[in-house]
Amino acid sequence: MRSMIRTRDPIVRDVSALCAAAVVVGLSFGAIATAAGLPLSQIVVMSAFVYAGGAQFLAVGLVSAGGTALAIVLAGLLLNARHLPFGLAIGNETLGASRWRRIVGSHILTDESVAFALAQDDPAQRRRAYWLTGVALFVTWNIASTVGAIAGSALGDPNRYGIDAAFPAALLALTLPSLKDSASVRVAVAGAAIALATTPLLPAGLPVLLALLGLAFALPVPGSKRRPS
Repeated sequence: MRSMIRTRDPIVRDVSALCAAAVVVGLSFGAIATAAGLPLSQIVVMSAFVYAGGAQFLAVGLVSAGGTALAIVLAGLLLNARHLPFGLAIGNETLGASRWRRIVGSHILTDESVAFALAQDDPAQRRRAYWLTGVALFVTWNIASTVGAIAGSALGDPNRYGIDAAFPAALLALTLPSLKDSASVRVAVAGAAIALATTPLLPAGLPVLLALLGLAFALPVPGSKRRPS
């Protein structure tokens, strides 16, 4: 079975590996949220309806620091503002024509589901990759965070295991094959440089949004075209 998944269905293989990392991170979130004093019901509802790992960790941190509800909501909206361009990149072609498919599809939108979808050239495979990644991560995250909340604070911070690097590594692996021309390379390098430079200075989420300024480097370089003889 494992060899069949590895050779015949690379999407399932990659999504399975991503879900394995999500299990550890979800368990850790549930344990940290319990240690911060959140009841199990709030942890379950947050994972089901907010469903944004970074925003959830941020919310728990603000709760621990005594932050107000308004501060938590505003911080979550700011952190997840990057989902607006993600939604434009996916579009109705991937989510589906019906209203319910668009509603459900937008709820399971994550960095990983968007990246897995955009890595596919065929529209049918793009839809399949998006929905498979989105549904699998949603189910995995909710189960793992609930189990982590019940288990308590035994796991602690995912940084301790280095598993927090699994998601950026997966996104990087999906991005590299798309860097086929000089314009794509310029945009990627510029966006990464902007994000790295602003991360120590700005709140979480803003560096990712500012990295969109790297799109300016997609414009043709002046003087790069040869003049006709």
